[in-house]
Amino acid sequence: MMKMPILGLFPLLILVNWPGQFARGEEPGFSLIDTVVLKGIAEKKAPGAVVSVLHQGQVVYLKALGNRAIEPTPEPMTSDTIFDLASLTKPIATATALFTLVDAGQVRLGDRVSVYWPEFAQNGKENITLEHLLTHTSGLIADNALADYQQGKGKALEKICGLQVQNPPGERFTYSDVGFIVLGEIVARVSGKPLDHYSQEKIFKPLGMDDTGFNPPARVHQRCAPTQKTDGVILRGVVHDPRARLMDGVAGHAGLFSTQADLVRYAEMILGNGARKGIRILSPAAVRAMTTPRPVPRGWRTFGWDADTAFSSNRGELFPKRTSFGHTGFTGTSIWFDPASGTAVLFLSNRVHPDGKGDVGRLRGQVATLVAGQLLQGKKPPSQTVATGIDILQREQFARLKGATVGLVTNHSGRNSQGASAIDLLHKAPGVKLAALFSPEHGIRGAVDAKVADSIDEKTGLPVFSLYGERRKPAPEQLKGIDTLVYDIQDAGCRYYTYISTLGLVMDAAAEANLRLIVLDRPNPIGGLAFNGPMLDPGKESFVAFHRLPVRHSLTIGELAKLFHQERETAKKCRLEVVAMEGWKRAALFDATGLEWVYPSPNLRTLSAALLYPGIGLLETTNLSVGRGTDRPFEWIGAPWMNGVALAQLLNSENLPGLRFVPFSQTPVSSVLAGKKCNGVQIFVDDWKLFEPLRAGMAVAWALRKLHPNDWKMDRYNTLLANQATFDAIKEGKHYLQIESSWRRDLA
Repeated sequence: MMKMPILGLFPLLILVNWPGQFARGEEPGFSLIDTVVLKGIAEKKAPGAVVSVLHQGQVVYLKALGNRAIEPTPEPMTSDTIFDLASLTKPIATATALFTLVDAGQVRLGDRVSVYWPEFAQNGKENITLEHLLTHTSGLIADNALADYQQGKGKALEKICGLQVQNPPGERFTYSDVGFIVLGEIVARVSGKPLDHYSQEKIFKPLGMDDTGFNPPARVHQRCAPTQKTDGVILRGVVHDPRARLMDGVAGHAGLFSTQADLVRYAEMILGNGARKGIRILSPAAVRAMTTPRPVPRGWRTFGWDADTAFSSNRGELFPKRTSFGHTGFTGTSIWFDPASGTAVLFLSNRVHPDGKGDVGRLRGQVATLVAGQLLQGKKPPSQTVATGIDILQREQFARLKGATVGLVTNHSGRNSQGASAIDLLHKAPGVKLAALFSPEHGIRGAVDAKVADSIDEKTGLPVFSLYGERRKPAPEQLKGIDTLVYDIQDAGCRYYTYISTLGLVMDAAAEANLRLIVLDRPNPIGGLAFNGPMLDPGKESFVAFHRLPVRHSLTIGELAKLFHQERETAKKCRLEVVAMEGWKRAALFDATGLEWVYPSPNLRTLSAALLYPGIGLLETTNLSVGRGTDRPFEWIGAPWMNGVALAQLLNSENLPGLRFVPFSQTPVSSVLAGKKCNGVQIFVDDWKLFEPLRAGMAVAWALRKLHPNDWKMDRYNTLLANQATFDAIKEGKHYLQIESSWRRDLA
């Protein structure tokens, strides 16, 4: 339960009266926050607010503005005001409590609810998992009837057990209070303690969050921000949510009270990978799992937080989508995290006081935009460049290769950040003997769109052995005299891109010949956070389906090497060494690396094409053109039989995030349908970080099946997809969001 506050929680604060209280060292420009919040208060959006900003471990802004109460007597807002957090209860109490149980091995996210609550498994709810509940994709209704709660908590839970699902789990995103009530009950059942007691013991008390808890005691009610007048009485220190109120003030969806100081402590824990000042609440892995954005129908959520949905207005305009996350509360509260900059924005208000008519939706977003604009400017100079594996090797003066006889697996993309090729660098490296070159698909210069023959490198005179011709891996006779293989090729981030197959086969060859293999790491050009698509079916392995990965795998070439080393029996004996990059951020696309874009292969000419490739590339085994032989490979599709106008209209009506489709006809000069005029659509990526390539690819396949069921010959579509269930679903005409939902368990 709550305790009286400890004095001196914020020794850096200078407390003053109206208009506010502020932290020393406040960033210049934050005065605009005062302006917009005071304007909102004047417009009766809320009686008052407490706004604070945590940035890189310091509270750089803190002000209490306006009034805490208007009725029956005006009271000024103070920074120690206790707020009814409403739906912030969901992530801060319920989801965090659940993840402490995950850490303890007591629950698994993929488990069905019925494992912990057998009576729940009825009326279509049998297959609902904890993951479904955390991401609001369970199929449960948003709120069941208030009458279901009138007889108390026990009866309310019985009524929830009797509910029917609105749709199959995973098919739709429906923000559901009911789902988090269920999660709160699971925490209680597994821990053996009610949610309020368990969260107090495992989260709030260890963090020193002495003003945080359910049902604040009467002695602190005067510090509580009053909410709405209900039955003629203004609620104060009593939860505003009527269902939580009827459940004795403790529920998984609402009921938590807290102050900005306590929430700063919680935010420090989250941004500190689960620990604050030496007190660990969650493991780093649990925090990562809890806060990693994941696709849901029509948006992105984490396991407990919002990332990019219709509920994301408090993110503002400048914090990045899909890497930052947060949540709001109905009473006027919100918090938004940007882990990349170490920032949390807290906005606490009682906008429902006194008549429920206040509205801070726009105001919260304005504050977040101002904070991001102030704190993120100039934090990463354009001149900052990722140091790739070859850069690190060069900086070390090739020390780890001294005395080695080297076979280099590379192509034109193997170059340092100044543009010098790995071939030239190793050829000139003192104490290193470069004996042979090995080239992947498209050849040593990346210009061949067919099988590649062995050759001689003109500049060095070294033999070039093709790994995309008569053989796919180095032959024993080609490795004679070589003691070290070095791999340096830029990957595209897609499972069926053959450079990663070449990597795996080179690892096999190194293991067989007992050679050392050094893999020089490079960025995943389409980012290291977003992974999506169906997993490879067991037994479907091939040169374009090399390992059991999702289509968009999110790994770097060095990480793939480590994965193959662990999971492939033929590669385990390889003496692997990965030279890791420096300066790469997982959320970064290639444009943020400071490196020059070099075509990884002849038809991946732009970053837009690389981003589209995992989804659009799946189509190229069917009877249409994906733009090879045009100036926009993978950014255009077409065929003589295609109705480009209808296709564009249908796809645009789906409002795919970050994408536009424009009817456009052209004639490929080579490859599939060369010399034939093709009607089709140009695909424009308006927001690289917003759109999801697998969703785009599935949407196009769905639309083609819908508009051209007889013309589009999709029998070979599964060649690159390599997932029979997904292929069958497309053939049956299922909606792409339904198909996407079927991947979630495997991806988790």
